[in-house]
Amino acid sequence: MAATTDLVVDLGERSYPIRIGRGLLGCPGLLDEYVPGKQAFIVTNEAVRDRYLDPLLASLPRVDVEYACIGDGEAFKTLDTYATLMDRLVTGGHNRTTAIIGLGGGVIGDIAGFIAATYQRGVAFIQVPTTLLALVDSSVGGKTAVNHPRGKNLIGAFYQPRCVIADIGTLETLPTRELKAGLAEVIKYGVIRDAAFFDWLDDNLDRLLALDATALAHAVATSCRIKAAVVQTDERETGLRAILNFGHTFGHALEALTGYERLLHGEAVAIGMVMAADLSSRWGKLPRADARRIRGLIARAGLPVKPPPVSADAMLEAMGMDKKVVDGRIRLVLTDAIGTAALTDQAPEVAIRETLEAGDALCAE
Repeated sequence: MAATTDLVVDLGERSYPIRIGRGLLGCPGLLDEYVPGKQAFIVTNEAVRDRYLDPLLASLPRVDVEYACIGDGEAFKTLDTYATLMDRLVTGGHNRTTAIIGLGGGVIGDIAGFIAATYQRGVAFIQVPTTLLALVDSSVGGKTAVNHPRGKNLIGAFYQPRCVIADIGTLETLPTRELKAGLAEVIKYGVIRDAAFFDWLDDNLDRLLALDATALAHAVATSCRIKAAVVQTDERETGLRAILNFGHTFGHALEALTGYERLLHGEAVAIGMVMAADLSSRWGKLPRADARRIRGLIARAGLPVKPPPVSADAMLEAMGMDKKVVDGRIRLVLTDAIGTAALTDQAPEVAIRETLEAGDALCAE
């Protein structure tokens, strides 16, 4: 078997490994201990199927496997898709010992996980992410969901996988735009939890963009360690785990307002992080120089730093549908220094509106 870096998300009886390495897919026996029976159902899309289904099947030599392809992108993360996949499981005779495997990016993992959480009240789930964003973020932590037309991830469940297989070799075929979108979540970890990692990203961004294997392995492992540590402390997001949503309240609103078609999730999060840094600065929490530094690193990664033309009122309405809203108050993850973040519902409304109206002036002098 290929050499791996193994991390553990320590959740007691629900603990599971994150296996990070190059060339993991195709290793016989890779998934044997995580598939409880003789059946498996793989959820993927056509592009990922053509590249990685055969290697994954080679890792499941003793299992009867069925697979289904869904459309690519957030627009397909819906209850209609969920219902179609459920029909496939039922007509295919899958029982309670089947394993659901998500092979693909964040959309695939989210919907496959929600299927696993709800089919026959819960079956085994395995994450096999193939995008940088999924490797470092959405595959770890047990959040599963589909979207509602009025908000992202409003229908879902916390449901932990049995393992995460993070084959960084899949990044070699990742479109450049997808790679950059994944870097948004990597940068997020430096902002919210690890100033030294943010400095490392500042120094090594060009290596990551060039798909340097050593740099990618370090970025993926560090990101997963940070997320695992946060999830272990707060599995169901009652406190600390909320910091992982830095930039996401703004970003989810932008995704919804643009019909989940104009922006990739990582691109929306990138803009959202710039907006969160700008608001943190306007509120007097974050030095302006640090806000500019956050924007600068995001821009250097080739990510958007200016929101599309949507009104402040529309943004406020969309943000009001976010899951972090409680009793009508918008809660936002903000920062007072690179390396720290906290959830608050005390941000002044005037400052929020100024940020929403700032456009290309976000984090400016």
